[in-house]
Amino acid sequence: MVKPKTAIINCEQIVTICSNNQPFLAGEKQDKIESIERRDHGVGVSIVFDDDGRIMAIDHHDRIDNWLCQNYGNNCWQTIDTIDGIGRSIIPGLIDSHSHPIWAGDRIDEFDRKLRGATYMEIHESGGGINHTVRETIRANESELLQSLLLRINRMISCGTTILECKTGYGLDYECERKMLRVIQQASTMTPIQLVPTFLGAHSIPSGMTADQGVEHVCKMMEKLSHDDPELKIEFFDVFCETGVYDNQQTERILRKAQQLYPESKLAFHGDELSDQNSGCLAARLDACSVSHLEYLNTAGIEAMAAKNIAGIINPTTCYLLKLRKPPVREMIANNVPIVIASDYNPNAMCYSLPMAMNLATIHLGMTMNESLIATTLNAAYALNRSNEYGSLEIGKRGNCLLLNCSDWRHLITEFGNTSSLIHNVIINGKNVSSNSNF
Repeated sequence: MVKPKTAIINCEQIVTICSNNQPFLAGEKQDKIESIERRDHGVGVSIVFDDDGRIMAIDHHDRIDNWLCQNYGNNCWQTIDTIDGIGRSIIPGLIDSHSHPIWAGDRIDEFDRKLRGATYMEIHESGGGINHTVRETIRANESELLQSLLLRINRMISCGTTILECKTGYGLDYECERKMLRVIQQASTMTPIQLVPTFLGAHSIPSGMTADQGVEHVCKMMEKLSHDDPELKIEFFDVFCETGVYDNQQTERILRKAQQLYPESKLAFHGDELSDQNSGCLAARLDACSVSHLEYLNTAGIEAMAAKNIAGIINPTTCYLLKLRKPPVREMIANNVPIVIASDYNPNAMCYSLPMAMNLATIHLGMTMNESLIATTLNAAYALNRSNEYGSLEIGKRGNCLLLNCSDWRHLITEFGNTSSLIHNVIINGKNVSSNSNF
């Protein structure tokens, strides 16, 4: 029998997101969140986690107190670790569904070049961009990559991230891509948050190859990995579908091969970031879980994604930092595409903070605050095939949440750049993994 282990008590507000185990929320529903508020001048709201890390109760504190005493005895609170929630609010743990956190080297000079007018593809074609990071990552050993990855993960945790998708893609050859997968697998045993490994061997065309040769190269890498290293976990396969990289048909060839070799894995690819590649329709053909970026997503693609409930992952920090065209977010929402917000953390656009991405999504892309919260919780969990366990605060789900130093959760978005000080506790599987002792 599970027993109550940890509780956060007497909060001003607990945002549950939903209450009927919805896998995602889209359209008008993405602007409607469910929450429980402190009674006027009265009893606060509490949440209790069991010893298996699942949510066992969420309600006003007097009702939870009665329920616990009836089921576990009048002295049950003596065995429960409690955290004071007075003056504070709770939201589900944030989920980052698109991230490139494992790499070596530095591309600060490219930021300066962009400010002076260089485009993304001009830098790429001159040997910079992804290919520069590839060269540096190939040189780095596993220990160096592991230490830098863990440092980045810890910074993301302090900003509220509780699940992190981790892409490879800065190797482009078998040994380095395999090295990156091993580092992600090792890091997953050394951090409290879940890491979701994604193989992105098709992040760029290797130097000296044509795109078609690159396709064959990636397919051979996947074959070798499946044969030589079946213990290496790969949950998703990704391709950079873009002009000058892999086109629509080449992307489909790679992802079809991935489906054949890894039938239990899922597909989620970069699409329509710099040009219209008809990525939404491709995603529908492939039954992909998501497509990321989507600045040039066309109307047919929006309709195709909506028909298949394919998540659209928006990367507001990248759109802002690279001065890209804005994705058609409002049109996607109007057509019931589940919208997700991710950090797209990478050496070209380094943002650890999902709350900062949420702010940019509201100011720069026209999303509401409710939409942005659902986009980084329930819908992000859906994009990673995890919304049955994460993304909302419902009885039976895993106990991932943030205790915020504010009575209204929306301060996390409006206090731009103040992320870590607004997060009092990061709770993962019912356990406190990060605390801000200054509040």
